Amino acid sequence: MGAAGSKLEKALGDQFPEGERYFGLENFGNTCYCNSVLQALYFCVPFREQLLEYYANNKNPGDPEENLLTCLADLFTQISSQKKKTGVIAPKRFVQRVKKENELFRSYMHQDAHEFLNFLLNELVDILEKESRAAAAKNSPETSSPPEKTANGPKSLQVNGVHKEPLVTWVHKNFQGILTNETRCLRCETVTARDETFLDLSLDIEQNSSITSCLKNFSSTETLNAEDKFFCDKCCSLQEAQKRMKIKKPPQILVIHLKRFKYIEQLSRYKKLSYRVVFPLELKLSNTVEDADSEYSLFAVVVHVGSGPNHGHYVSLVKSHNHWLFFDDENVEMIDESAVQTFFGSAQEYTSNTDHGYILFYERVGTTTMSTTSTSQT
Repeated sequence: MGAAGSKLEKALGDQFPEGERYFGLENFGNTCYCNSVLQALYFCVPFREQLLEYYANNKNPGDPEENLLTCLADLFTQISSQKKKTGVIAPKRFVQRVKKENELFRSYMHQDAHEFLNFLLNELVDILEKESRAAAAKNSPETSSPPEKTANGPKSLQVNGVHKEPLVTWVHKNFQGILTNETRCLRCETVTARDETFLDLSLDIEQNSSITSCLKNFSSTETLNAEDKFFCDKCCSLQEAQKRMKIKKPPQILVIHLKRFKYIEQLSRYKKLSYRVVFPLELKLSNTVEDADSEYSLFAVVVHVGSGPNHGHYVSLVKSHNHWLFFDDENVEMIDESAVQTFFGSAQEYTSNTDHGYILFYERVGTTTMSTTSTSQT
């Protein structure tokens, strides 16, 4: 990477961002799924800053307790404190920890980057919640004797993934949004709404579509009839109903997973959908309940390279200080912003282009106060 690193430094020249580091990650035999997600998370600046702050506040040499959170914080600290501006780092401890924690990632087979991201964020949340409860138990003498009580207390508030107020971690503050599932009884017109939290949105995709149209489909109205009738509490019986899912509270970091791997009944296997799905650099969420017209800016894309679900490669595109970079394990290079559209997918089914956007990372633009003032105009 020495030559590539110096090439990147030359390309950026005096525009190289002050204090920033661009490091490739070594591949330990099919760990590209992990490397591509790590790069996207590293350049999710609010997440990185909070993780580094966590590490600085919790770095205790006498504490033998190592977990996925400490390994990730250690890796990000290692990258950010490098003397060189570019190079390669081996995330060995982190990868070993991932394999230790989850047998799914132990084999050398091709893994799914979205499954890994999901596992990682949920694991970080679990660790932070446990630490938060342990700290609360320590500070509260009444509840310190049976620790189970403290653990179970807040847990009971998490039914259906809702009401997590007592334990909102900084992972939640970055990635968590709220969906509302509205069901309208077609007999009595009563609307039942059920909220649920999400850390990412998985969207069905269609050929020659866009993220905006995929989001519209996600929130489209579905009629429940025949065997799918809805039990209406007001009518006390099964009734025909209309159901739709809306984004109630958009997150600060919106992660969108495009469902490119579809199970085909006739083939009895998964097939990769190479559909062309346009993802804009700037995205406006217009059908949200709160904070109407939330605006987002694309800062990272995890790309799946390959024609099928069980083999291939992952790379990532990252926006940092208005420059776009291409991370492919150990290699890092600058790319033009216009190159991002080459990862939308293919308009024809059979094509030589197999590099397709798979996970998109958008950061919310502007402050919350700004977005709430815009609601009055809708």
